[in-house]
Amino acid sequence: MENRFNNDPKSVNENEVVTNRVNNARKEGVTKGALTAGIISLVLLLALGILGYSLHKKDHNTQLALMEDQRVTFTKELNQRDSTLNDWLASFNDIENNLRMIREKEKLISVNTSDAEVSKDKRNQILEDIKSINTLLDDNKKKIAQLNSQLKKSGGQITELKTRIASLEESMKTYETEIAELKTTLANKNFEIGQLNETVVALNDTLTIKKETISSQTYKLHQAYIVSGTYKDLKEKGLLSKEGGFLGIGRKEAIKEDFSDSLFKEIDITKTLTIPVNSKDMKLITEHPSGSYEVVKEGDKMVSYIAIKNPEEFWRISKYAVVELKK
Repeated sequence: MENRFNNDPKSVNENEVVTNRVNNARKEGVTKGALTAGIISLVLLLALGILGYSLHKKDHNTQLALMEDQRVTFTKELNQRDSTLNDWLASFNDIENNLRMIREKEKLISVNTSDAEVSKDKRNQILEDIKSINTLLDDNKKKIAQLNSQLKKSGGQITELKTRIASLEESMKTYETEIAELKTTLANKNFEIGQLNETVVALNDTLTIKKETISSQTYKLHQAYIVSGTYKDLKEKGLLSKEGGFLGIGRKEAIKEDFSDSLFKEIDITKTLTIPVNSKDMKLITEHPSGSYEVVKEGDKMVSYIAIKNPEEFWRISKYAVVELKK
């Protein structure tokens, strides 16, 4: 009976069907598992890619914003520098024009006092000319005061400014001679008018002011500031910070704004031609034309100092020199 049951074709077919279904289920389970694992892996890769792109895009946008801010700041500084310089030179032109007009008035006074007898009309004309001279002198005083307020932050075009100052000094010498001649002429003519005496005093006072102004201008043209130290030292003083880079890599030193001149050593650029370093290496943080200076080394392992070969060119862009020392 048992053998007949086992050899029943119908029973055998049913067993094969069951076996096939089990095998198919196993295969289907394996396939679904592999497919699920693949989908999960793909999702993870996409998520990592999106995350990486987001981080890169965010940092890229930050870099673009930083570069734009730096460009705007630099443009403002250039515009401010050009505006200050133009105002400065315009004031010099106005002062020189006033001096020219004063000389013309003085010539008229000399002509009107050339006769042995000075008529009433000529005396009145002389008084009018003196009033005009006083007005021009007052205008010059105001312009000189304005120049003093602008000089502090002036920079660049030093040669042009020196030429203007030299021209003004020559005008002062001519002016002194003319005043002396005017005083002599008036004394010989016994031209005792109170306004004339006041004019001579005012002219002398103006000459003193102009000489002091020239001295002050020359001093400030030669004025510059230097500071050196490690990055840590300069950062603690509030002078340096690090900007830029990608994910913290490649960041560069940058000078902070609104620093105090008291943090620097004040120098005369015509007298100070070297900046001491005495360190293994150094870096000029401020911008100076490369051909205007030379880094002088002592042996192969020590930087001794920075030699300024062309002071006018070295200080043309900035009157501040910040040197980072690397121990």
